[in-house]
Formats: sequence, C-alpha cells, structure tokens
Amino acid sequence: MAAWPEPVERVAQYLLAAGAEARLEEFSEGTPTAQDAASAVGCKLSQIVKSIVLQCDERPVVVLVPGDRRADARKVASAMGATRARVARPAEVEAATGFAPGAVAPFPLPRVDRVLIDRTLLVHDEVWIGAGSPRHIAGLTPDELVRLARAQPMDAVQDGA
Repeated sequence: MAAWPEPVERVAQYLLAAGAEARLEEFSEGTPTAQDAASAVGCKLSQIVKSIVLQCDERPVVVLVPGDRRADARKVASAMGATRARVARPAEVEAATGFAPGAVAPFPLPRVDRVLIDRTLLVHDEVWIGAGSPRHIAGLTPDELVRLARAQPMDAVQDGA
C-alpha cells in the first residue's frame, strides 16, 4: 500500500499520539466539497466539519462549522475580542495551518492559538473532518474532536441559512 501524503501522515500521527478513537479513510474520487464528503461517507451534510481559517486582527483562528452552514466572521471576531475577522488568503491558510486550502484538518495546527467549534456539531454521534488532503477524511465523535482540537464551543455560524 502506498504511503499517505505527508499532511495526511501528520494527521494520522497526531491521532495515534493522542490515543484518539477515529477512522481515517481515503476516497479515490476525492472529497473536495462538503457535499462530496457527505456523499462519499453516506452521512448528512451537517455531519461534515469544514475547517475555516479566519484572520482575526491578523491572528489566524480556525473555525469548525457544519457542512451545511457558513461561518459568521462577526461572531468569531467578537468571541476573539478582535475588531474584525476575514477569510484567510490561501498563503495565510498554509502558513498558519501547514495544510493547503481545501485540505485543512482541525489538528495539528502549530501556528494557530485558537480553534472554535460551532455548537450544532456537538449533537451528532459522529462527525467527519478533513484529514490533510482533498481525498482523506476522518470520522470521530464530536467530543473527541473538541478534545483533539482543543476547540471552544460557540455559536459560530450565520443565522438563517
């Protein structure tokens, strides 16, 4: 069996070192969007975790939101005590997380101080996270996700849609 790409191996090693109960899977057709990931796994779109990188007063923050919702930059800025938050540019995403845009895992994140998680993700028995490439995802419980990412639960999504 071929070795995993280096970013995926980083996620796998983190899971192993943390004694995590998680299932890392590869999908040859890829899972570049939340809908693709939900279809591949056979779960609801709300069980897919999007890892969004926001710059809060130029400090990177990762926000974990359900696949069917959008992060609310104003709520995140407020939670961080920042005057504004914006979506990070591709180079900023890679510099902060070590992952390419579209393949950001919620851990390990060596240059990110804070990870926020939307509370609606906590109601599921299992959620699925990006695992370092557009073809790799991992399933775990929301409690494990909070523990591994050291995530702070909050209302992080836009109201309504």
